[in-house]
Amino acid sequence: MRWWFLEDNEIKRRMQTVTLATVTLACLTILVVGVVVPHGTAARATAEGGKALAPAYVSSATCAECHAKAYSTWRNSDHSWALREPTPENVLGDFDDTVFEHRSVRSRFFTRNGKFFVETDGPGGKLAEFEIRYTVGVSPLQQYLVELENGQLQALDIAWDTEQNRWFHLYPDQKLASADGLHWSGPYKNWQARCATCHQTNFAKAYSPKQRSYQSTWSELTVGCEACHGPGNAHVVWAKDPEKFRAQGPQGVDAKGLTVTFAQESPETEIQACAPCHSRRSAFGANSAPPGAKSADHYRIALLRSGLYHADGQIDDEVYVYASFLQSKMNAKGVRCSNCHEPHSGKLRAEGNAVCTQCHNPSGNAAFPTLRMSSYDDPSHHHHKAGSESAQCVNCHMPAKTYMQVDPRRDHSFRVPRPDLSVRLRTPNACTGCHDDRTADWAASKVKTWFPDGQSGSPHFGEVLHLGRTSPSRETGEKLLTLAGDSSIPAIVRATALGLLHRSVVPGLTERIAPLLKDRNDLVRSASLRLHRTATPEHRIKVALSLVSDPVRSVRMEAAQLLIGMPLGTLSERDRREAGRAITSYQRSLFSRADFPETQMQIAGLAMVLKDFRVAQEALQTAINMDPQFVDAWLTLARIQSALHQPKKAQKTLEQAANNLPENGLVLRQLGSRYAQNRQHDRAVRALKKSRALSGDTPLVLEMLAVSSLALGQSEQAIAYAVELAKRYPTHRAGPAIENLLRRSN
Repeated sequence: MRWWFLEDNEIKRRMQTVTLATVTLACLTILVVGVVVPHGTAARATAEGGKALAPAYVSSATCAECHAKAYSTWRNSDHSWALREPTPENVLGDFDDTVFEHRSVRSRFFTRNGKFFVETDGPGGKLAEFEIRYTVGVSPLQQYLVELENGQLQALDIAWDTEQNRWFHLYPDQKLASADGLHWSGPYKNWQARCATCHQTNFAKAYSPKQRSYQSTWSELTVGCEACHGPGNAHVVWAKDPEKFRAQGPQGVDAKGLTVTFAQESPETEIQACAPCHSRRSAFGANSAPPGAKSADHYRIALLRSGLYHADGQIDDEVYVYASFLQSKMNAKGVRCSNCHEPHSGKLRAEGNAVCTQCHNPSGNAAFPTLRMSSYDDPSHHHHKAGSESAQCVNCHMPAKTYMQVDPRRDHSFRVPRPDLSVRLRTPNACTGCHDDRTADWAASKVKTWFPDGQSGSPHFGEVLHLGRTSPSRETGEKLLTLAGDSSIPAIVRATALGLLHRSVVPGLTERIAPLLKDRNDLVRSASLRLHRTATPEHRIKVALSLVSDPVRSVRMEAAQLLIGMPLGTLSERDRREAGRAITSYQRSLFSRADFPETQMQIAGLAMVLKDFRVAQEALQTAINMDPQFVDAWLTLARIQSALHQPKKAQKTLEQAANNLPENGLVLRQLGSRYAQNRQHDRAVRALKKSRALSGDTPLVLEMLAVSSLALGQSEQAIAYAVELAKRYPTHRAGPAIENLLRRSN
């Protein structure tokens, strides 16, 4: 399990109240304090009392009756081990009264009456015993879930290394207090919120924000047959009695009673079956996506942004494989996951280079007629000793990076090594990844010698994305715009270029990207919509309405966000209806993730747009209650209170923030500013001095220090701050008090 489902904290600017505001604001209260809504149980049930046969789940054991070989292969797969009961056969860790110590916390793993337990630091920071409720994973590590109150399942940060047979901590450099949201008992390690939709079959979260409790359900504990093939009851009827199957009028299934058809001529169906869980993304809903559904109808995929990917698209943080694969020529040519992986076991189709030489060989592969026929598994191509690790295709074209301390994951963009890009962009490359005693220049020279007509030195999209990240300018914007409009480039790269455009000034940008609003790829359409957030209300409404009924949900969600806060009263009844439907869908999406602190932040942003500052404050307080280390929530709450002329409340909020985040320079800076405004100058000086030590200076910090020092009668110190301000920030326009101090310094 990974804890990266953290959405961008985006506080939307204030705008005019919408005509739909009454409905919207009513929904916002539900989003914050919550009520439980049906989560689709009826939709998944088999129809009764009629002939219609609706899809329903039957379990992998039922599938095994006819598909024994596939079931047997799956039974030992990672999918089968995704979540299991803690039986002696399933628990791989050492629970023989074993002790593991990490940063002064002593955790003990033991058994009692046939059950498995851990004694460790729980909520409140005190040692407590927790029963192991489920095991997660099999190789190279296994994690364990415990249950807190209200049905809340949490994943321990201590895991079992199944390769070296040892306990280890997933985050060895972190020392987290129990109140920290990143502590194992916090919201970011919550199973139902972050993990279950991919580790269980047909999972329904059923979270109550009001009670902060879960009544989750699922059709199968782990990732079973129906997680990919869809509910199988109609297929069972077809297999046993085809005539009865036809007579019952099956709904939403193919001729064999299946909801997902993996046709040989349609690789995209298979890729979409894998994409939802094998990707870095944020969800639109609370439950598992229906098998076979388009990923973009249920998730917003993360683009190639800094921190997740290097500028040239190589993996940086753990992003799984889907977005990497979208960059590849293999994806463009129709390669599917099962060309390399056996779908039931998940294992590779062959050993070593034989996986790649299925296609990359002198005879080629009839399924991919455009592939150049050549000898690849040969020193003439890889320039290393035949059969060595260095001669393995994956080590050059799919370099791995290790996550969770012991889990190496390979980059699925299948890229050609480009050490020449490393020279210019400081990106990693496969060559110096092995030859770590050599430089990128050395590697670039070698590659150029080996492949004089190769890609070395040729233009690469990474150069433009690097400029977008590091050097925003009009010239950079023009290059990003050109990249975004190049249909020969992978769509995820084009969408990423659009995402960087807001940092550069491009004249007439919204008019120039108008054609991209009709692009055939939903990632490009969505990214184009996001660039209209600063457009005039009239233009925002026009653009949003043009895509508010887009066939892909991720695009519709972007259109909905453009409409929130806009004056819609003059629209036609049809347009208002479409706008209302889109906004409601967006609200429901927020509600489905009400157990995320970052979602409460989004709710606060939405409330601020609609000028409902009571709801905004409630949402921010909810976020803080979930995660007391959520800096943005504390600061935004204090800003709202200050704007509402509640200086005492704002000060109290910032004091509480500083108590929870004593080493955060930004919090201390805001607190010092609040003290200065409230004329508590001694406190202001202490807070601002500590802020400087933690996060450096700003002109305002120096100005406030000078003014507060003067108010305390510390004239020499005040003059020193004023002089430092003038020297370091000569263009800063300071107030008259600073001017007077500077005159006194002369």
